[in-house]
Amino acid sequence: MRAVVLEAFGGPEVLRPRELPAPAPRDGWVDVRVQACALNPHDCLVRAGRYPDGVRFPHVPGSDAAGVRTDTGEEVVVLPSLFWGEDERAPGPDWEILGDRTPGTYAEHVLVPEDCLYPRPAGWSATDAAALPLAGLTAFRALFARGRLRAGETVLVLGAGGGVASTAVALAHAIGATVLVTSSTEEKLELAHGLGANGGVLYTDPAWPQRVRALTGGRGVDLVIDSVGSTWAEALSALAAGGRLVSFGATGASTAEVDVRRLYFAQQSILGSTMGSPRDFAGLLALVDGMRGWRPVVDRILPLEAAAEAHALMESGGHTGKIVLNIG
Repeated sequence: MRAVVLEAFGGPEVLRPRELPAPAPRDGWVDVRVQACALNPHDCLVRAGRYPDGVRFPHVPGSDAAGVRTDTGEEVVVLPSLFWGEDERAPGPDWEILGDRTPGTYAEHVLVPEDCLYPRPAGWSATDAAALPLAGLTAFRALFARGRLRAGETVLVLGAGGGVASTAVALAHAIGATVLVTSSTEEKLELAHGLGANGGVLYTDPAWPQRVRALTGGRGVDLVIDSVGSTWAEALSALAAGGRLVSFGATGASTAEVDVRRLYFAQQSILGSTMGSPRDFAGLLALVDGMRGWRPVVDRILPLEAAAEAHALMESGGHTGKIVLNIG
């Protein structure tokens, strides 16, 4: 089968097209003929050797995929959250993301546990469906399982333009929340508006938390979705008393400094979130089934063999939404 593999850790150039044997059968697992796979920042961390331990070369990276079960011919989308466990509060000790250690989706075939396969949303193309799983699952859990967002509340999504943030805007809008965003350019703010955002500010303005509060009449937002990490202090400044900050990434920094007294006097909460459970994924699919006409934002579609180019593009930040590899 055609695949793109890592034979060493490093920059995008270490991604190499190769011919590999098809996956060997395994009890309880299903072979999926991959039609499209999508990139995530997590893929770049795996490629660079920053996460996780135990990768064995040659390794096929990639978490997102849509394709066809080779045993039944059913069109499916793959849940990339493996071995979550029974506790909905957090993943168990065996949890991993597909493509971490288990060979991933940058290939014509991927072998996954049968309970990680779900019917493709009706009317969706393979490239649309491949763009949904990791970003959609991350957004869904952060918004609803952890953030407890309800209709009528106001949510602030930081860094609108990426795959998770774009999806979070659409999902929050779909349940009747007021959605505010931050982004780096007016063009990305306009895109977020088209997805359902009610307003936004540029995070290049040092006063952006105050500008967000102004959009809420001075009250602040009920929920902040933060993938940056280094922005906790500013995010809490934009948060209403009793509000929740959900953090699911550290693209800016892995440490943050906050005013502890301000946090506890305002009765605010900081919650961690990552990926999601099978229950979350089922909830995501049920929600998008009712979002008629909505599809994940796809910046561009490239051939599988252009995976190195796609990684370079992702790391440059020169894209909006998802980058998808078409396998056919």
